[in-house]
Amino acid sequence: MKDYIFLMHDDATASERDRAGAPSWEQYLGTLRAAGRLSGGSSIGAGACVSKAGLSRAITSQLSGYVRVRAASLEDALALVAGNPVYEAGGTVEIRELPED
Repeated sequence: MKDYIFLMHDDATASERDRAGAPSWEQYLGTLRAAGRLSGGSSIGAGACVSKAGLSRAITSQLSGYVRVRAASLEDALALVAGNPVYEAGGTVEIRELPED
């Protein structure tokens, strides 16, 4: 099994969220937990981008949270997105493998 991170983007429109009837985070995370796939997650708050060179960039404001999961492959991780409230509301969920460096 590999570790993957789901980065939730805050890009669903209000009308998409209202129409979606998306499941709750409690339901979604409970499903992942019961399957032994959940490794953590959280909302993402305010922050800053820093560089030793002094170049200041704006933080990526559309990221609203993350979920860390265990999956056998990217395809397996893709299947775990079903039921994610952001995804179900029409928003974007970015999936990235967390390699063991």
